[in-house]
Amino acid sequence: MRVLVTGASGFVGRALVEQFCLESGLQVRVALRCLSEIPLTESVQVGDICGATDWRLALADIDVVVHLAARAHIMNDRAVDPLAEFRKTNTAGTLNFARQAAVAGVKRFIFISSIGVNGAQTHGQAFTELSSVAPHSPYAQSKYEAECGLLELVAPGGMEVVIIRPPMIFAAHAPGNFARLMKLISYPVPLPLGGTRNRRSLISLHNLTSFIGACLKSPRAANQVFLISDGDDISTEEMVRHLALGMGCRRWLFPFPQFIIAWLAAVMGKGNMYIQLFGSLQVDSSKARDLLRWTPGMSTRQSLEEAGKKFRAGFKHPTTI
Repeated sequence: MRVLVTGASGFVGRALVEQFCLESGLQVRVALRCLSEIPLTESVQVGDICGATDWRLALADIDVVVHLAARAHIMNDRAVDPLAEFRKTNTAGTLNFARQAAVAGVKRFIFISSIGVNGAQTHGQAFTELSSVAPHSPYAQSKYEAECGLLELVAPGGMEVVIIRPPMIFAAHAPGNFARLMKLISYPVPLPLGGTRNRRSLISLHNLTSFIGACLKSPRAANQVFLISDGDDISTEEMVRHLALGMGCRRWLFPFPQFIIAWLAAVMGKGNMYIQLFGSLQVDSSKARDLLRWTPGMSTRQSLEEAGKKFRAGFKHPTTI
């Protein structure tokens, strides 16, 4: 099987390419903005991803595409029209890519979307594949529009589409808010996170790449949308305690009125961060388990402790890509 991976220089892409390269029967090609050498893979330079990108060279003789590359969350985005900028890459760029893949004879197109398509939080009932959509950000909106366009490309006997919506993806070297949380936990200071009773679904990097591998091979994945998680929801307080346990330290977590924290977050323009820390976001990933017979390799708690250990040891992902 000849597989093309985009976004191979990213957090998920690096781990996925490494996993694929270890599997027999897979030939891996990566599409990169700037050409570089990646061990055990063939690299093709495609430049920026937009509605005019030429993918012909990258798609030659490819069986399956895993499309990870995207314009992701940008802190302090200074774009005049952020949604338009997200659409250029995530919507127009994805659909242009998919149309060329179909013409090139690609059998399956796997698209990594976001749970943000469903919304920013849940209130007592987990999201499922049948839940209504409510994209909560320009990024999520651009991903949802790409999903809609991809599903319109599905035709009998044509290229199959698989859409995966993960929640927060974590590992010792995760970027974004998870990296900030780990750094905060590493400081010997009390944190106002005691008594949180929220429930959040997460997925470890290892489990996500494992699930993508299952979607690569299973005939049952064809033309399906999957919500995916580790399957054992956790509160923010539990998350912090397991990360600290992995780091070999204990952190004093004290309760603090959440309405005050919410007000301060709003004043500072950090409302999304407040929701991630104190809100609930639960994902029912039973479809992935039942239909594909997939099971996570590690629980959330085990993976959090492992991430803490690696963070304490100064783990950094190899920068070969």
